[in-house]
Amino acid sequence: MSKEISLNQIKAFNEEYYAKPTHLISQRAVKKNGILASSENQSSIVKNNPVFSIDIDTGKVANQKQSGRCWMFAALNTFRHQITDTFNIKDFELSQNYTFFWDKFEKANYFYENILATSNEELSSRKVAFLLQTPQQDGGQWDMLVAIIQKYGIVPKAIMPETFSSSQSRDLNGFLDKKLRKDALTLRTLVAENKSAEEITIEKNKMLQEIYNLLATTLGTPPETFDYSYVDTYGNYHLKQDLTPQSFYDEFIGRDLNDYVSIINAPTTDKPYNQVYTVEMLGNVVGGKEVRHLNVDMPTFKGLAIGQLKAGEAVWYGCDVGQSSTRDSGLMATDVYSVEETLDIDYTMTKADRLDYGESLMTHAMVITGVDLVDEKPTKWKVENSWGDKVGTKGYFVMSDEWLEEYTYQIVINKKYLPKELLEVIEKDDVTTLLPWDPMGALA
Repeated sequence: MSKEISLNQIKAFNEEYYAKPTHLISQRAVKKNGILASSENQSSIVKNNPVFSIDIDTGKVANQKQSGRCWMFAALNTFRHQITDTFNIKDFELSQNYTFFWDKFEKANYFYENILATSNEELSSRKVAFLLQTPQQDGGQWDMLVAIIQKYGIVPKAIMPETFSSSQSRDLNGFLDKKLRKDALTLRTLVAENKSAEEITIEKNKMLQEIYNLLATTLGTPPETFDYSYVDTYGNYHLKQDLTPQSFYDEFIGRDLNDYVSIINAPTTDKPYNQVYTVEMLGNVVGGKEVRHLNVDMPTFKGLAIGQLKAGEAVWYGCDVGQSSTRDSGLMATDVYSVEETLDIDYTMTKADRLDYGESLMTHAMVITGVDLVDEKPTKWKVENSWGDKVGTKGYFVMSDEWLEEYTYQIVINKKYLPKELLEVIEKDDVTTLLPWDPMGALA
């Protein structure tokens, strides 16, 4: 039976609050400066200085601006590092707008297919409600960008530059979601009326044409062929003619993206280590690369990242960036704030508990470009963000090793850095499918 809060209880609560002098000290500080500013530990900033024993030079950071494309920026940045080193092009960027266009277009089709697949379920079913709540969004995961590149290739930013709607995507997302929900109503109605598969396909193709028109109007039209010229750091002029997005990728990047594996650390009881997982209704390209995660323990997780960094290759990774982090100084550390002392509240939860109870999941993707090893053990990590060069150290952040353990969930590793026993796991066709709302399906 529920019980209301009595006035006597409130009086007792008030008396207990004032009985502890530290509450008044915190009250004065927090009322003036807010919770975080009153709790910041300068000692944590000093301890996590931006100096690293392994430090990959990756140049100037990019800026995703007011959009949720961090996963896309992070992935394209890993390719950009290779291009700037190989072709000696200063301040080069790949077109985030190009991949953004095709991701939006493919997500629309992915949504339509999921709506049709669940058309026999009630609107109140959790899966249908899940689809309609967020028909599409800017976020994504590594394998989703792989699916886009494998189908559509890639182009330099100079060929398809940013637009207002790619840099500030809120309005685009609002009108795109509005259309997708309307189309969901139409598709479900056609199914309820027992229309033929051919009739439904014709109607869906009309919808896709309208999606294409909307994206072309807001983001521009993706190029089919193009010429690309640049001057390298030695002053030499180069001209590449009659390129396609696919041929540009082959010539300037050329990686086999199937060699890269998503590695996660999810220490929850429903996800045993050394097994592969996918997530129902998670993806963008119908028929494209499926999102798959190999779950490993934290020592293995960190060892794989270090191995790839030692080989000179940066690491795409996903984390919960809003937890215990500073934006201006660019520090992610579990001791950067002493909120528990300021508020006199114990917030302790294990990583597994935070995942199970909705307190944490992957919210942002960046690139690990360095690590500081002391006696071969990591103490802190260098991170390339995509929020421009006005935050952190010219856009680069520092992540303490303890913070990585608690709030980092995903890294992408080339298969050649995996030990034999993990290679055998991923080569087996043994995949566990998680529910659509599982935290490992979160989009960065």
